[in-house]
Amino acid sequence: MNRARVDIHCDQVYSMGITGRGIGVAVLDTGIFLHEDLKDRVKGFADFVRRKDRPYDDNGHGTHVAAMIGGSGASMEGKYRGVAPGCSIISIKVLDHRGNGYASDVLSGLRWIRSHKEFLGIRIVNISVGSLSKRDMTENSALVKGVNAAWDDGLVVVVAAGNHGPGPMTVTTPGISRKVITVGCSDDHKEVEVMGNRMVDYSGRGPTASCICKPDIVAPGCGIVSCGNEAGAYFAKSGTSMSTPLVSGAIALLLEKYPDMTNRDVKLRLRERAIDLGLPRNQQGWGALDVQKLLQ
Repeated sequence: MNRARVDIHCDQVYSMGITGRGIGVAVLDTGIFLHEDLKDRVKGFADFVRRKDRPYDDNGHGTHVAAMIGGSGASMEGKYRGVAPGCSIISIKVLDHRGNGYASDVLSGLRWIRSHKEFLGIRIVNISVGSLSKRDMTENSALVKGVNAAWDDGLVVVVAAGNHGPGPMTVTTPGISRKVITVGCSDDHKEVEVMGNRMVDYSGRGPTASCICKPDIVAPGCGIVSCGNEAGAYFAKSGTSMSTPLVSGAIALLLEKYPDMTNRDVKLRLRERAIDLGLPRNQQGWGALDVQKLLQ
């Protein structure tokens, strides 16, 4: 993560020795490449696309997200360190080489996480993917039920708001769930390339079809530098997919400091400590992430 571009105030937290140690973060995405910055960080891998046993990432998105959460930054002397460089990463591949996937694979991944959470120490689930199909845009959809079940199991589920804004009801599923923590982009006023298209004001906005205010919180997502799926490689990516792991990493730090917090406690803490940006509620949620304030 390019900490020069992402000012979420981690330095004082690191000086306290808080790095996310002992906290497992499951990343549902395109897989993971064992980049130098992720050495000894990956504690588990499951592949619901090609059923391979060893970690791989044939797209790069999942590696970028995982390193934003827990990359050590070792190969660049800490320049691109993740938010929680001491946490462990559990990668679940549910998207193919194009970044596409099936809801059934995401649901299988969620079930796998729930069955392995005790053994692997999983406390957080990061989902930087979403669907805007009409079939999925209700709280009765299988994806929403899947993340709600993970939440009810005690996991902190953090989901991207999607890149289909700025209109209302553009938060993607499963981010429309009223239980999970849905993350929007705090700097989407900057024009960037997202999935090959130049975009601005793209962060998904609420309310949902059930009149739930979303997102819950926002974090930077513009031009974030993180690990690529090649040895020594770093790439810049933009979108709410990048905002989401910043929040997941911050929660890993929070849970190291306060290990007895429940997922509900975490959500309330985010609400209380967010920085009001003065934007509409369905654009900024409670406000912007500030790690230092979160951990005070």
